[in-house]
Amino acid sequence: MSGLTDIQKYEAMAKLDLPEPERRLISERAARRMEEFAAIEAIDTSGAEPLVTVLDVRNVLRDDVARRFISRDELLSNAPEQYGGCFQVPRTLD
Repeated sequence: MSGLTDIQKYEAMAKLDLPEPERRLISERAARRMEEFAAIEAIDTSGAEPLVTVLDVRNVLRDDVARRFISRDELLSNAPEQYGGCFQVPRTLD
C-alpha cells in the first residue's frame, strides 16, 4: 500500500476531507518519518539492557510501614460543620 493510499485510509477513518496538496505533504512527511525509524531500527541493540530512565535515580519512596492514623472523631473535632461523620462544606453546585 502506498503512503498516499494510507493517508486516504486514515483520512476516511477520521472523517476528514483534506485538499490534495495537504494530503501529498502529509504523505511525504510520513515517508520521511518511516525512513528515520528504519535507520533507528537498524541499530544493533542486542547488548543493551532496557532502561526505564537514563537518569541514575533510586527508589525515593518511603518504607511501607503501618502507623497510627487519626481517628474519625479526632479528625472531625476541628470541623466547623459535620454531617453523618463527614465534613460538611458549602454547596458549590446547584
